[in-house]
Amino acid sequence: MSGPGLWAAVAAAAYLLGSIPFGLVLTKLAGLGDIRTIGSGNIGATNVLRTGKKGLAAATLLLDGGKGAAAVLLARWLVADDLAPLVAGVMAFLGHLYPVWLGFKGGKGVATALGLWLALAWPVGVGACLLWLLTAFIGRRSSLAALVAVGFTPAIAWFVASPTYALAALPVVLLVYWRHRSNIERLLAGTEPKIGQSKK
Repeated sequence: MSGPGLWAAVAAAAYLLGSIPFGLVLTKLAGLGDIRTIGSGNIGATNVLRTGKKGLAAATLLLDGGKGAAAVLLARWLVADDLAPLVAGVMAFLGHLYPVWLGFKGGKGVATALGLWLALAWPVGVGACLLWLLTAFIGRRSSLAALVAVGFTPAIAWFVASPTYALAALPVVLLVYWRHRSNIERLLAGTEPKIGQSKK
């Protein structure tokens, strides 16, 4: 397989990889039930942390980030085109947001976005991760850290990667902000829970 067929296969594989709901799978395997009925109902690491299982939350974070990175690396290995890894990373990100296995109702995409950037252009990923850690340390709110970290990726990409990557980062930012719209409302109202705090 080559040409458009290979591109389509890699894009589909990246989407399906991104669609794996690791937070849901891990919590069910741990006997904690359906993570979608706990806290915010999100399938990501922040909500898994609300179960009190820090190890499961860390595993969810690593696996959700890993699937974004794996999609990029797979495309880089299979397709001799510099744009293929970018497309694959974005497809994995979309898979996490809209997983076919869960009726297209997925997570917020932050870990997967950071993972794809770490594999695609590591200075962008490292910069975003450092911003997340700094903002989380100061503000103690995962959503605020996510919004700051992802929000700055286009600017970071522009200076340390390429204008193409910076432009590609914009729709990722918009989708992450869209999925965080309820968090943004709570942040503005001062009612957003702190990291590890149960969501009332």
